[in-house]
Amino acid sequence: MLRVENLNVWFGFPPDRVDAVQSVSFQVPQGQSYGLVGESGSGKSTILRAITGLIDTWSGDIRVADQAVAGRKRSRAFHKAVQMVFQDPYASLHPRHSVDRVLSETLHLQGMHDIDRRIAQLLDAVGLGSGFRFRYPHQLSGGQRQRVAIARALAAEPRLLLLDEPTSALDVSVQAEILNLLADLRRERGLTYVMVSHDLSVVAHMCDRLAVMRQGRIVEEMDAASLRAGRAQSEYARELLTASASYDRGWSGA
Repeated sequence: MLRVENLNVWFGFPPDRVDAVQSVSFQVPQGQSYGLVGESGSGKSTILRAITGLIDTWSGDIRVADQAVAGRKRSRAFHKAVQMVFQDPYASLHPRHSVDRVLSETLHLQGMHDIDRRIAQLLDAVGLGSGFRFRYPHQLSGGQRQRVAIARALAAEPRLLLLDEPTSALDVSVQAEILNLLADLRRERGLTYVMVSHDLSVVAHMCDRLAVMRQGRIVEEMDAASLRAGRAQSEYARELLTASASYDRGWSGA
């Protein structure tokens, strides 16, 4: 579903150019979930933004369903196939647009018909009833706003969802609900995910395979079973797993 080959992403120009992503390659089969993990600034979110066309200073080969994408401009067909869910649901929703307007405008842009029926179906799919349809973002909790953001992404009936830290801005009590919703949607709709997260337990729960990133490069790829078992080949990945395990023990005992 997604193939990334020798991806390089940079910002600025010499001598101040910053190479944010360097020689990154990975592929995600249809229906699988792939994780990108690593410390802040390792290039994880930058990869998603390059895929979606939010960054135009990149080189390499990006293919979605074997269709190559180039430059910054993305076709309408691309945006029907690929959608992104951002980290902060409040920032990604227009504060003066109701849920109805957010979803109806998205459906119109995608050329959909029977808007009322589709809005009701989308709200039902993400666990929100019709009572939320005419609310505004400030009238919703963080988890409810993220459900609206997911519904907006689903409006295009995509095949690939790019998830940029989709639960990190939410209360711990709500994170599991959103992750379970995403897992259910993937199974029911046959979706493919690429998920960026700093939380290894989230990736172990949600993803089939993952890449560990450091300073813009992939240092190791592994499957989720290896992650859960703490089996890593590279020194950096082992350190990351050890640090994450120590943090989880300290947090759970607090």
